[in-house]
Amino acid sequence: MSFILNIETATKNCSVSIAKDGHTIVCNELADEGYSHAEKLHVFIEEVIAKAGISAKDLNAVAVSQGPGSYTGLRIGVSAAKGLCYALNIPLIAVDTLQTLASQAGVTDGKIIPMLDARRMEVYSAIFNSDLTVERAIQAEIIDENSFQEYTDKLYFVGDCADKCKPVLTKDNFVFLENVKYPSAQAMSKISFDKYQKSDTVDVAYFEPYYLKDFMIAPPKKQ
Repeated sequence: MSFILNIETATKNCSVSIAKDGHTIVCNELADEGYSHAEKLHVFIEEVIAKAGISAKDLNAVAVSQGPGSYTGLRIGVSAAKGLCYALNIPLIAVDTLQTLASQAGVTDGKIIPMLDARRMEVYSAIFNSDLTVERAIQAEIIDENSFQEYTDKLYFVGDCADKCKPVLTKDNFVFLENVKYPSAQAMSKISFDKYQKSDTVDVAYFEPYYLKDFMIAPPKKQ
């Protein structure tokens, strides 16, 4: 029997779950436009552990969303995960953010394209088959009317980019699942358990999130 704490902070959704043998038993999450991860994350962690009826010492591993996504959100999640793993002497598992998002599509045909907003018409995206095997690796790309035109099978789009991409991606085989907007720690449970069983873990000291693009600090505006 294994208990894994899953942490997902790559987007506006601050999400934490406890899974027992790959099945989510409790999840607490809040999608906040103001990115309240710094205030909410540790509270959520304490709450899900208590609701699961266990203590932190009962955890066998901590899984964290590795990106791509928000620079600040990823840093907050990874820092918390590392701190817990170090204090409890348990392994750290890194989970691909876009794989988590794709797994929430719940489809059995076609291909799944998870997309996260990277501002303007740029997105972080990947392409998965319906069994969640990788069809195309993660990349940052500009979306226009020519995007994904080479695919003739049904494409299911998930993520927070529907509003800006639907007017451009209009082929009949393009389907936007607008109810799947953000990755959730609830969907991490099976993925993290599979990795745990394979001892697919990362180094607590040296692991860094996958930002995909360098973090840029804008210069201050002139007065």
